Amino acid sequence: MGWQKKAKKLLGCAIFIEPFHILIITLLSLLLPLSFLLLTRLSSYNYLLTITSDPVQQPPSSFITSLFLSINTAVLYFLVSVVSVATLIHGLTGKITLLSESTGATYRPGLYTAWIMLCTLQICVGLGVQRSVSAGMFDGYGFDIQRSFLSRVIFFLGLHETMIHWSRTVVKPVVDDTIFGAARDEKWEQRVAVALSCGTLWWWRLRNEVESLVFVAEAKIELLMDLAVADMVGWWLYYLTVTIGMVRLVKGLIWVGVILLCKRVRRRNSAETCELDELDKV
Repeated sequence: MGWQKKAKKLLGCAIFIEPFHILIITLLSLLLPLSFLLLTRLSSYNYLLTITSDPVQQPPSSFITSLFLSINTAVLYFLVSVVSVATLIHGLTGKITLLSESTGATYRPGLYTAWIMLCTLQICVGLGVQRSVSAGMFDGYGFDIQRSFLSRVIFFLGLHETMIHWSRTVVKPVVDDTIFGAARDEKWEQRVAVALSCGTLWWWRLRNEVESLVFVAEAKIELLMDLAVADMVGWWLYYLTVTIGMVRLVKGLIWVGVILLCKRVRRRNSAETCELDELDKV
């Protein structure tokens, strides 16, 4: 009877392990698009402070807040840029990953590096959101920017591709090793959960605000204002994501074309085979 109770207990735990596994991967994968959203809000807020605020009337804590946000923003830009560049190279060559696929060794520097990246990004996003809310940055500082539907779709494809690469090369190996002790095959439930979460965040906030990364840099150029490093990196990061989306779109079109071509060749071959069979019968 003892082993039956243990078996039932393990079975009950296994029922909750899979949903927990998918939930953790989805939440950690969302750190990347949330970083885009936070960087967009910070860029918009800093731009509005530059054109409207009076430095003499700043509260005493503004310098500390500004210093913290500057450091936090620099770390976020660096991490997001590394993941985006790796995604673009992977999309073009398919030869780069952020975490080694080997998970059997006792000392795994790639895994530890991934944990450091996850913890750093979690801290930056969490503290950044907390500080930005306390500073009043989430009171709707988005700009009414009208861009074409195609450009938004391409950016979304690039953002989704970057998030998928981040999830598969960093998040999933870390979570798999922590929960199961080994790598696991990616299941369709996990893909659906990650895609739905990214699409929901995009529809809820990002689709109307992410263009601020480009708007701030272009507006400062038109106003003959000095561009900060964060403005140039934000502009570069936006178009880098668009480039990733274009690569994915082109590869998708090529894939569809190859499938249609293969079907056409198969139909032609089958038709020729039928004609040859008829001739043989005659």
